[in-house]
Amino acid sequence: MGSERGELVIEGLALPLALRFISGKYQGGEFPLPEDGEIVIGRSSELEMVLVEDMVSRRHAKISVESGDIFLEDLGSTNGSFVNGEKITRTKLAEGDRILIGTSIIKVVASDGSASVQDAKAKMDAAASSARPSPVSTMTGSIAEVPLPDLLQLFSASKKTGVLQITTEDDVGSIYLEEGMVQFAVVNGDESVPPEKAFYRVLVWDKGTFDLLPKVERTFPTEIQGSIEGLLMEGMRQLDEIMRLGDALPSLKSRISVVSPLEKPLRDASPEELDVIQLALNYDTLVDMMNHSGKPDPEVAEVVVTLLEKAYITSD
Repeated sequence: MGSERGELVIEGLALPLALRFISGKYQGGEFPLPEDGEIVIGRSSELEMVLVEDMVSRRHAKISVESGDIFLEDLGSTNGSFVNGEKITRTKLAEGDRILIGTSIIKVVASDGSASVQDAKAKMDAAASSARPSPVSTMTGSIAEVPLPDLLQLFSASKKTGVLQITTEDDVGSIYLEEGMVQFAVVNGDESVPPEKAFYRVLVWDKGTFDLLPKVERTFPTEIQGSIEGLLMEGMRQLDEIMRLGDALPSLKSRISVVSPLEKPLRDASPEELDVIQLALNYDTLVDMMNHSGKPDPEVAEVVVTLLEKAYITSD
């Protein structure tokens, strides 16, 4: 709960709050909230928090600290202000909330209270100056800081258009957005994989970086149908089903092969199991099997675990 100083109270200790930029031009910057009073955010150089970018209005939004409570109010901006994926007029903020203003994602965090406003402005300017140059990316950040479901909800609410590119150590995923709706998704450029499967796989990545790139004019072999909210719900349902299998399910890049010599009678296998055995005969890895199956990944995964237990297939 809030204290009289606009602070977060944890186990009797009052911790001052700050605004941390976790994506965008000012990523890495942190701005302390006042004990009482307000901060006006916008493009005008006369304001307390200056964000120099086209999607930010001259007087975009205001943060007020009133008797320990923190509020964000949109000041009639052109592109709106968003909190946790919802467009707001005025709303109360709490530690952990994510704010989207322009191309910046800002998180309300506890701080040590040592930084002054002047120091914060200097660090924000330094962050903007040292940001990795990208002539095409309009927004960049870490998915460890902004989980993909949260990021997609923000983009849905703000009706973003472009290509959300997610890069990990091993993979690159691209999600194509049009006015906040998902059109298409692809992993590692393999467009033979149904876009829904690609979307659900990218959705669970929790390490790497993201870039929102400008829209690409192109046609898609097939488009994803449904709202982001519906896709996220289905993605979480599929993740729960796969997580339930635990360590019994090999990694996607594991090699799967039919046991040889095969002692178990094939006549004892169900039609669903025979389909997966055929996939194991035709493709080397679990991800290739899933790519070429008409079934959702969790259904294939469950049958794979069953076949491993029955000693029809093996993994390495």
